Amino acid sequence: MSALNRRAWLGAWALALALLGTSPAWAQDMATSADPPAEAMAAPRYLLMAPNGRSVTSEDFRGRLQLISFGFTSCPDVCPTTLLEMAHVLAALGDKARHLQPIFITVDPQRDTAQVMGAYTAAFDARILGLTGPAALVQRAAANFKVQFEKIQEPGAGPDVYTMDHSAGMFLLGPDGNLVAKFGYGATVAEITERIQYWLTVAGQ
Repeated sequence: MSALNRRAWLGAWALALALLGTSPAWAQDMATSADPPAEAMAAPRYLLMAPNGRSVTSEDFRGRLQLISFGFTSCPDVCPTTLLEMAHVLAALGDKARHLQPIFITVDPQRDTAQVMGAYTAAFDARILGLTGPAALVQRAAANFKVQFEKIQEPGAGPDVYTMDHSAGMFLLGPDGNLVAKFGYGATVAEITERIQYWLTVAGQ
């Protein structure tokens, strides 16, 4: 990261607590594909880093939908399956995909650097944006989406020998940044695409 970007991150840290809301409130893994109740339709926020080293916030995509999942690049099955589904959703949307920003947020910032995230997401679709950042900001972003994650390490294993247990599924944010739908792991591409098309129609896109 350049000196300019490092200075930018120092400033971002100063703003992070104000930007990203309150303390964690954990929830269970998403089990179904459904629109959340009205009282739950808050705007979950994040402040993280893109592969090019620039700061990215939830405000950067106002006017577009955001399809967001959490995971890690060393994940053996759930995460690659989810990103493959994202890529298929983008293909199914055709020209309308320009109104959607797909995002993959790591829960393993220790290993998933900005460069690692960029290469990983590009392997599925160049339009998927991989985000990472300092552990505290990743933790707060996950908490704002009510995503749980935990490092799993065998006794006696080296510091870099571990896996991550995390909530699976995807979140859909509307053009105003509000949460409009949750998709449990296993939701079909057709189901996800249908809900996205519905919210694009609501937004007049």
